[in-house]
Amino acid sequence: MSIVTPLHLNPTFYRSHVFLSNPIPCTKTKLKLSKKFQSPIHKPKSTQLRQPNHTISDVLRIMDSLSIPVPIDIYASLLKECTFSRDIDQAMFLHQHMANSGISLGLSWRNRFLLLFSYCGCMSIARQLFDEMHDKDSNSWAAMMAGYMSRGDHSDVIELFVEMQRYKDAHENVVWFQYSWILVCVIQACVETDNFELGTQVHGLLWKVDFGKNLFVCSSLIDFYGRNGCFVGADFVFDQVPCSNTVVWTARLVNKCREGLFDEALNVFREMTREGVKRNSFTFSSVLKACGRLGDGGLCGEQVHAHAIKFGVVSKSYVQCGLVDMYSKVGLVKYAKRVFDMNEDGKNGACWNAMLRGYMKDGEYIEAIKILYEMKAADLQPQESLLNELRCACGSSNI
Repeated sequence: MSIVTPLHLNPTFYRSHVFLSNPIPCTKTKLKLSKKFQSPIHKPKSTQLRQPNHTISDVLRIMDSLSIPVPIDIYASLLKECTFSRDIDQAMFLHQHMANSGISLGLSWRNRFLLLFSYCGCMSIARQLFDEMHDKDSNSWAAMMAGYMSRGDHSDVIELFVEMQRYKDAHENVVWFQYSWILVCVIQACVETDNFELGTQVHGLLWKVDFGKNLFVCSSLIDFYGRNGCFVGADFVFDQVPCSNTVVWTARLVNKCREGLFDEALNVFREMTREGVKRNSFTFSSVLKACGRLGDGGLCGEQVHAHAIKFGVVSKSYVQCGLVDMYSKVGLVKYAKRVFDMNEDGKNGACWNAMLRGYMKDGEYIEAIKILYEMKAADLQPQESLLNELRCACGSSNI
């Protein structure tokens, strides 16, 4: 049996054998074929196959109608798919179906459903399931705290942490895994709620449970003390860390800027170089803030700029915004504009506002107004304080 393959549309072949008795040069004649002859294989749109869009509930109902018991690995795949889609209705249907199937929902499965409901943003259902659980481990509490943190419910995070401590004291036989992430959430919640007292108590707990040298936790503590103006506490935490990483060093550098010690911030940056600590884009953007306030005419800022080029981070949005802000503050607006024009597509609102501030500080109000029009075209809103200052400078309320 021979396999028939479609012929390719060869203009010379069809011109000499099918359409025309006398061949004509192809450059002077254009053959117009009807639509159904434009392709060797014609498929009507009505016959094209479409992928069916079945939901998780459809799959389970089909298996129920066929009296097929759902294996545990199918449930696992459906739960994963449900987490990916963030469909709360399908999540509730899956949970109810699994509960009615007679399969015992152990702690691991309950934790997975907790994470699913938290990920879908339905904390009321997650809390109900959580309260019905007789046994809980660190993953149970972490799933709930992650949900509350994502919603910005920092007070609920703190209340849940206090409740967790009581639960731990009452259930000494429960095996607890390392829960450094939970402590980081609580420290961040203390920052957002200005609860300095609880934050210091958490710090004491860290030393008690031997988390005082965890880099992830220590960087959060340094940030916590720095945001609360307790720079002595931040330096104490830094000195206790045996081997600091980029995040810990950068947190210390940021605190020096908050404290107004810009020379020391630059010294921290230099010390990172001597210690061989890798510096990321956030490290460079932080030290550039200090360079803009040193009053040296941008000399140190230019050196940091050279380092950023050397380490390949100069194209990062954080670094470019920091460079524009730094050069604007030291009066080198031409340099600021040059950096500003380097990134045509990735400029954010902070970068635009920094350029606007630089023109206004230099007295170039016409250029500042041009920036306003460009921001409007990019659908970006300038800072209200800068807008009011520009109105006063130009003597017009129509800006």
